[in-house]
Amino acid sequence: MSKLDRPKFNVNLEGGHSPDYIWKLHRIDDNLIKTSFEVMWLEFDENGKFKQRYDVPAVGRSLLMSPFNAFFTWQTTDIVELINADDNLVEFKTTNSTYKLERITNPDIK
Repeated sequence: MSKLDRPKFNVNLEGGHSPDYIWKLHRIDDNLIKTSFEVMWLEFDENGKFKQRYDVPAVGRSLLMSPFNAFFTWQTTDIVELINADDNLVEFKTTNSTYKLERITNPDIK
């Protein structure tokens, strides 16, 4: 079978769900905007190897935006300063940039 004759499949890398809210990341330095259904915070050891996953931000952790596979939306460098952190807003500085992460109502919810 040639590549042209193969059946086509629709693949949803987000898991087929539409949550009530999404995460919106704004990189302040250049106004880059990224969105994600979920976020997680990662810690790496001194050799740059994955150490642990967290649900909350902290200095030394980096943000990873879904989907959580080789095609992730965005990953920041390590947090060097946590400016503000609550359930709906996280403002932080990384090694390279300043970010604002907001939990907002999903615009696809009707």
